[in-house]
Amino acid sequence: MSRKVVTFGEIMLRLAPEGYYRFVQADKFGATYGGGEANVAVSLANYGFDAKFVTKLPKHEIGQAAVNSLRKYGVDTSYIARGGDRVGIYFLEKGASQRPSKVIYDRAGSSIYTASPEDFDWKKIFDGAEWFHFTGITPALNDKVAEICLDACKAAKEAGVKISCDLNYRNKLWSKEKAGKVMGELCKYVDVCIANEEDAADVFGIKAANTDVYAGEVNHEGYKEVAKQLADRFGFEKVAITLRESLSANDNLWSAMLFDGTDYYFSKKYKMHIVDRVGGGDSFGGGLIAASLNGYNAQQTIEFAVAASCLKHSVEGDFNMVSVDEVIKLAGGDASGRVQR
Repeated sequence: MSRKVVTFGEIMLRLAPEGYYRFVQADKFGATYGGGEANVAVSLANYGFDAKFVTKLPKHEIGQAAVNSLRKYGVDTSYIARGGDRVGIYFLEKGASQRPSKVIYDRAGSSIYTASPEDFDWKKIFDGAEWFHFTGITPALNDKVAEICLDACKAAKEAGVKISCDLNYRNKLWSKEKAGKVMGELCKYVDVCIANEEDAADVFGIKAANTDVYAGEVNHEGYKEVAKQLADRFGFEKVAITLRESLSANDNLWSAMLFDGTDYYFSKKYKMHIVDRVGGGDSFGGGLIAASLNGYNAQQTIEFAVAASCLKHSVEGDFNMVSVDEVIKLAGGDASGRVQR
């Protein structure tokens, strides 16, 4: 029987101009679906887990299309509440060279915004589950959704379920002060914290020394200190920090660090030429959860998560369409990209 993992958040309709067209140039937009925790669920389903995504979506055809986009990849959608009037939308303009990618949200008033605690029977949802994952994007939506997140964390703890959270600070959704307060409460229940080079600073004021994310400089010692401060403050079992060094919108260096409460483990570093970077952090989270549940040691876990995420940057759309074998092959050192015949 496959292992059960639950994720909770918002899935949105993604509308993007073709290729590298700017919004103001576009006369057509490609439609796909994605969102932090939904992306993690798809990764885990691809790796053979029983991945259940929980959200609220309208009963109409666009809501159903979002559900179908998950079912297509084997995600269990049976706990999705139905109601409300709209699916949240985000518009994505892909960056190139020195022009950054741009996201415009149109998500206010979506079904998940209207969700109430009564929409979700967490005791039933967590029955037989081993892991629960959410991101900082979800409680940022509004106070009611933050309350639902807290209910989920309490129920997961009661059921003996491991909890992971990707801090994922979004300044278009809430202030740093509000994020720090709400996430500070939620993080009391979290076992595994995932952050990037900016999240810890934005949400909790914990900064890495001698690091400039805009100059593409990463200081390993600084990140060790960030991970230790996070673990000390909240009692996390593990802290994973992704380390993105942006050379341009198209080319990044990508690596990560895992702190297990005792030692620090750094992955190998990949130089990536990016096809689509949206969902890159989520694919890292999916890889980290999969490796942890599969009993990998700390070094194997961080290598698997980084390799999974590296491959995601080559895949169009939010979802990471890769297999365990492909991830293991890259993590094992085959980064040539040569044709496999």
